[in-house]
Amino acid sequence: MNDRHEPLRLLPKRKKGILRLLFSRLIIFAALILIQILIFLVIYVRMNEILPYFRIFQYVFSLFMVFYLFNCGMDSSAKLTWLAVIMAAPIPGTALLWYTKVNIGHKALTRRVSKLISDTKSAIPQDEAVIKAPEIISSGTDDLSRYLCRTGCFPLYSGTKSRYFPSGEEMFEAMIEELEKAEKFIFLEFFILDEGKMWGTILSILREKAAQGVDVRVMYDGMCEISSLSFDYPERLAKLGIKCKDFAPIRPVVSTHYNYRDHRKILVVDNNTAFTGGVNLADEYINLKPRFGHWKDSGIMLTGDAVRSFTLMFLQMWNITERVPEWSFVGIPNRTTSGDGYVMPFGDIPLDNEKVGENIYMDILNRSTTFVHIMTPYLILDGELENSMRFAAQRGIDVRLILPGIPDKKSAYAVAKRHYRSLLSAGVRIYEYTPGFVHSKVFVADGLKAVVGSINLDYRSLYHHFECAAYLYGASCIFDIERDFQATLAQCREVTRETVKHEKLGYRLLGGILRMIAPLM
Repeated sequence: MNDRHEPLRLLPKRKKGILRLLFSRLIIFAALILIQILIFLVIYVRMNEILPYFRIFQYVFSLFMVFYLFNCGMDSSAKLTWLAVIMAAPIPGTALLWYTKVNIGHKALTRRVSKLISDTKSAIPQDEAVIKAPEIISSGTDDLSRYLCRTGCFPLYSGTKSRYFPSGEEMFEAMIEELEKAEKFIFLEFFILDEGKMWGTILSILREKAAQGVDVRVMYDGMCEISSLSFDYPERLAKLGIKCKDFAPIRPVVSTHYNYRDHRKILVVDNNTAFTGGVNLADEYINLKPRFGHWKDSGIMLTGDAVRSFTLMFLQMWNITERVPEWSFVGIPNRTTSGDGYVMPFGDIPLDNEKVGENIYMDILNRSTTFVHIMTPYLILDGELENSMRFAAQRGIDVRLILPGIPDKKSAYAVAKRHYRSLLSAGVRIYEYTPGFVHSKVFVADGLKAVVGSINLDYRSLYHHFECAAYLYGASCIFDIERDFQATLAQCREVTRETVKHEKLGYRLLGGILRMIAPLM
């Protein structure tokens, strides 16, 4: 573990106990939101009492919303969930459906993000020689590139080296080395920051680099204000010369705005190197703070031209709250390098009705010829993705899934198990990592293709989060990814039809109930 820098803390260590919990921001916010819900319920009851035709209006409105549900472009699994909710509670259910669809709280965000993406569609031109390479055409990667370029600016690159990390510990060491080389800028965008050895060591370097004149910017998801950081953390970083923003900070107001989280993991240094993967900046990701047994994670470092795409993705998020967007960092020259294979970084946003992450995964499954090996912490699938897995296995493809043996969320673990029987019946092989929790998000196929990034196989990640990843074709690190899969597989127990029969009754019941509302989880 890196000891060259003394970890820096900006917050006092949190005290534990019932009093801290009772007076925490989470409890206060929850109480305020509960009060708002109670006010709405009181208004609803009073409307029923004083307006004789209000109940007729409710039934007409409910019929209209059901008609809308059948005719909208929503995923079929989500439609079934909403129908179950409406069947259980017709009036509140249809009101909730309407509330989620009118986009209260994030219409402005949708317009802003759409404009930023539209304005940068041509920020990084595609090298036509790359897209016309024979192996790219024969593999269908050119088609995938065209699809991604319709959703954003995601060129396919050849001049990029890639290095895979089979653990958060190894990735952390490499991140420190690259941060120490920074001369122009450092951009960090992570779902979770938490004070400790990992973030404290990085923060110590960021302070030094900011003092040297390096442009240092940090973004994290606003949920951190509830779970790990203080609400004034950006101001604390500003005192160190570090620019900081929290995405969608939590406020004690009922809004669908909080449904969309920034789940990305991005570190960019000088347009020379970029990191992404499953690793957040907190000690559990490097096994210094055990929570669910051994934490198995992974990531990737890119060096060369493809780094520009991660710079652009970071700036698109950063510029959401900037009056005058700035894109000049995308054009800063990087160190020339000769890459092996091809790299295509890409992002996914929840505001454009494009399921980019899911489509990439299904493309890999549908084009596979020998095997598709997957590591994921969660398995909460819609009908399309589950069918793609089943179809690949039924075609004779060796489809294998590695999932956690020790879950971080028992509810998600229970829902995952509800997919086991269907997948096993099609020939998919499923394994659970016995030492602990798998947080890696990895697809590797045929020894030729791979995806490493932040995208889980669950509804939140595929539908509701801002995500990112790197698509690899023909890169030498793909062999390292497959080697890591096999090494992890050796530490797993295989799930069979027999073990599914003997699954704990509690998990079976909980999974069956929660699967009905899985798209809302």
